[in-house]
Amino acid sequence: MAKATYKSAGVDLDLYRQAMARIPGLLAKTKCARVIDLPQGFAGLCRLDFPGPLFARNYVDPVLVACTDGVGTKLKVASATGIYRTVGIDLVAMSVNDALCCGAEPLFFLDYVAMPKDDPPLLAELLEGIVAGCLEAQCALLGGETAILPDIYRPGDFDLAGFCVGVVERKSIIDGRAITAGDSVIGLASTGLHSNGYSLARKAVFEIAGLSPEDWVEELGMKVGEALLKPTRIYVRPVRGILRYYSVKNVVHGIAHITGGGIQENLARIVPPGIRIVLDRNAWPVPPIFAWIQNLGDIDDAEMDQVFNMGIGMILVVSPYFAASIRKQLANAGVESWIIGKAEACEQGGVAWSGNAAVSADCNP
Repeated sequence: MAKATYKSAGVDLDLYRQAMARIPGLLAKTKCARVIDLPQGFAGLCRLDFPGPLFARNYVDPVLVACTDGVGTKLKVASATGIYRTVGIDLVAMSVNDALCCGAEPLFFLDYVAMPKDDPPLLAELLEGIVAGCLEAQCALLGGETAILPDIYRPGDFDLAGFCVGVVERKSIIDGRAITAGDSVIGLASTGLHSNGYSLARKAVFEIAGLSPEDWVEELGMKVGEALLKPTRIYVRPVRGILRYYSVKNVVHGIAHITGGGIQENLARIVPPGIRIVLDRNAWPVPPIFAWIQNLGDIDDAEMDQVFNMGIGMILVVSPYFAASIRKQLANAGVESWIIGKAEACEQGGVAWSGNAAVSADCNP
């Protein structure tokens, strides 16, 4: 009987070292003045503030903000197409967009990649996407972990998780408590499905409709795989730009990242007691990918609303006096936006849609 080795058990250390050798060069692309070199270290080091006076933040009462998330079954689409770079961008987006909801500036990101066997080209492509996401989010890829788990993942499977740490001055934390009657609700355009609802989308597209990633979709002007792999938009640059522009004034009262649960559920998380936000579902054009999926799966409107972002990837609740200026800044940053609703005084609180019976007489306009 042959002697047991790590390689015979499914882990090839030579391939693993080959994959790891590519990582330092990728991490270096995201290095900023905050990152402290620690070659061969067991952890990553990051200064809270910049070392020089030119970029110093001079924090008074800094609060760290931490987020974690994954990409979900969108990874199955990546595996089916053999295109892996975009899901790395998704991974970063899901966490940095969450941190942004507190008004935080992302500092650094860590990734966790799990695979059934060593695959240096796959790992490199995933990390290239993660690096691209970190560069867009203006944060450092400080490190990560690659796990080879042959008894847990089947051939062709893999998983991604990400972790973001950011910082915000305590007095500048955005939590929705400043939302008041009369505030304007600005919806920021998504790039499509982002990274939510893929179990339902895959069922409609691949199982019910029997399509393949290479099939052409006339109403979308692209192949199935291309449409489903559009990466999640990273909102850090435009929204942080707005927060810096109004650093003295309290203008942005609430931020909601629209992920699983849709617009109503995620927006409701930041609405304070005594306030109701009334939304106009006709205020923005719903991208055609959502109607396409809905038709393929014969999905009810209510189901679509609670699963998908329906074209709105992030929501800002702002002082109405600055709404036009904020939208102009978003447009200059390449992000389309719409006024999609308004906050009003209401004992019942929550989120409702205009024209719906739920907008009852006990909430006076």
